[in-house]
Amino acid sequence: MAQSLFRFLALKGKKRVGNAGKKQGGSAVEDKSIEELPEKPKNSSFFREITESIVIAVVLAVLIRLFILEPFYIPSGSMEPTLKEGDRIIVSKLNYHFQDPARGDVVVFKYPLDQKRNFVKRLIATGGETVALKSSRLYINGQAVPEDYLPAGLRFNDYGPREVPQGSYLMLGDNRNNSDDSRVWGFLPRDLMIGKAVLIYWPLDRIRIIN
Repeated sequence: MAQSLFRFLALKGKKRVGNAGKKQGGSAVEDKSIEELPEKPKNSSFFREITESIVIAVVLAVLIRLFILEPFYIPSGSMEPTLKEGDRIIVSKLNYHFQDPARGDVVVFKYPLDQKRNFVKRLIATGGETVALKSSRLYINGQAVPEDYLPAGLRFNDYGPREVPQGSYLMLGDNRNNSDDSRVWGFLPRDLMIGKAVLIYWPLDRIRIIN
């Protein structure tokens, strides 16, 4: 009887040890699986995500700059009072993909005599139109056209009449007496246009839509 009881206790003890071993073993496996997520891969994953985010941001910035919007700095007063020296502007490159340039647009373009330089002027006349400046007034096809963007009382020299070739534009600075524009270097071909100036974003007290 004692021998049978001894065997029963021995077997029960083995069972408990076995169960404890399984529990402990299971717990150890769980702990091990957690410990096996090393810090280095976590860091690598983190830095990879940061790198990917930076790359995506840079690519988007480049695409935006190339095809949508681009900032420009105004280095002179040839477009005063609309744009002043030191202004920073945003130019939309999309507008002229969906619509034709229109009279009155302020346009940034490659200077026809040196395409490494960028100019900004106002579009005054389009292909097929006859333009003249007479007695400080603008005439298109013989009809006077108001220029509300010019300072009141501004006086400037006569020009024309000249017919604008198809596919080209006559570009003038708002500061008519201090502007290197189409009166000097001729008409602007469409393919030299970069985009339409839409916004002054700096300095802060000059933030406004460009008209």
